[in-house]
Amino acid sequence: MLFYENLEEIIFRRHELFESDELIILSGYVGPKPVERLSKLPFKSTVIYGMYSSESIKNTLHNSLISIHNKNIDVNIFYSNQEIHSKCYVWRKKGNIIHALIGSANFSTNGLTTPYREILAETTFDTFSPLNNYIERILNNSISCIEVGYQTPTVLQESLCLLSLLGRNGEVQNAAGLNWGQNPNNHTTRNDAYIKITTQNIREFPELFPPKQISPIHFDGRGRAHRHNDAIEIIWDDGVIMDGLLFGNQTINGIVYPKQVSSFPHPREMGEYLRHRLNVPLGEPVRRFHLERYGRTDIAVSKISEGIYKFDFSV
Repeated sequence: MLFYENLEEIIFRRHELFESDELIILSGYVGPKPVERLSKLPFKSTVIYGMYSSESIKNTLHNSLISIHNKNIDVNIFYSNQEIHSKCYVWRKKGNIIHALIGSANFSTNGLTTPYREILAETTFDTFSPLNNYIERILNNSISCIEVGYQTPTVLQESLCLLSLLGRNGEVQNAAGLNWGQNPNNHTTRNDAYIKITTQNIREFPELFPPKQISPIHFDGRGRAHRHNDAIEIIWDDGVIMDGLLFGNQTINGIVYPKQVSSFPHPREMGEYLRHRLNVPLGEPVRRFHLERYGRTDIAVSKISEGIYKFDFSV
């Protein structure tokens, strides 16, 4: 069978169809949210980050993976010493493969959640033995994430974009931005929040916010194509990780880009998180004086891997 939708749920529920005691994931790139979710599976899991030898790993992502590795006895994370771009999802029992999916989907929120962009396909029984040998060879040429020390930043490490938390009038918007949920006319909860992405942000940092892709399957009643909202992973400066979404539309030179970023699927997660850091009671609006009391009115955003962002709100 071939899969191109709901890839994350397929991976995390596949063991219900095949009796297994181990899941091994080999992926060119990895994201912390799906890796963290592995701890909920009823057996041990191993993740191999394939592109480590050629691209190293940014400290923010590295520290998140170490934290997950150390907190969960049944989740082991390795970095390959050989450049590997393969994406393999292998279920084993007593060391033998009983089911496997291979394809183009990285083990990250971005790689697993956008319909039609990536695929995974079942392998046949005759591939199990060579695939097992392939996995074992890569594992034997990998190191545990805890064996890797501090990563020296490279020149290309950070394109640092400051996303303002204030509106055009210099105040926090009353019913948008951090106070999106305060609008009684929206279908929102009171703590819902987003951070705006301006035209200037995109012009200065086009590599951070990619153009939105046309969906091949979703059309409105007049035959116009909708555009995908890209799922991302957000790692905050204090180590908190959350799924996010680049959404909304703004057109620059005829190209459609996202206009906002929030947590996903619940925008309140970001709003509650920021209210906690600002010491604003849940359900209450955020004002400029809260930000000034905290010590900053913007968030520094950088891209640390495909679909994975660091949000720095430290003072």
